[in-house]
Amino acid sequence: MHEDATPLHATKRERLGSRYAARSRKAGKLPAVVYGHKEDPVSVVIDAKEAIAHFVKGEKVFALDVDGGKVETVLLKDLQYDHLGMDIIHADFARVDLDERVITHPHIKLVGEAKGLKKSGAVLMHPLDSLEIECAVVNLPEEIEVDVTGLDAGESILAKDVTLPKPTMVLKTDPETVIATITHVSESEASTESVQTAEPEVAGEKKADE
Repeated sequence: MHEDATPLHATKRERLGSRYAARSRKAGKLPAVVYGHKEDPVSVVIDAKEAIAHFVKGEKVFALDVDGGKVETVLLKDLQYDHLGMDIIHADFARVDLDERVITHPHIKLVGEAKGLKKSGAVLMHPLDSLEIECAVVNLPEEIEVDVTGLDAGESILAKDVTLPKPTMVLKTDPETVIATITHVSESEASTESVQTAEPEVAGEKKADE
């Protein structure tokens, strides 16, 4: 078991189906399924408030016990939301070994104050909010920090420029993908863009009142 894995207790679900799942959620439980490692999938429920609090923090590796049985290391693989995309209604967990390598998407956290932002009209663009990497479960990162302090106007930080937390981690995102960039928009450029977006009058076209 991963020494830093968050303990999580689950109870096996004997009755399946949307009606029983709805009853579980109403009772403060979150339906989930545990699968993997050539073992049969197990449908369970976990405490919704406790589990979601861990999910919101970015935790993905858990020490899960079902009905007080053997503790297994599991990886949060997927979350399902309601039709409004607001509430979590189901979770998928995969059984894993600590040395098993998995694909994950840690959040990118920009740190520092970019020097290029001190210039008038400079804007920091952050088109990518996560990186795709391959790593061992034991090294699974919750987020990856990217220092933008030295970033100047007109410059960019690419995925290949990011130093991953562990040398054993492998970047899967396209290396040329832009993580952060600083663009400069002058007042004249903004005015030109505004004019270009206006619909041009076609020569010889009759006005509506004609």
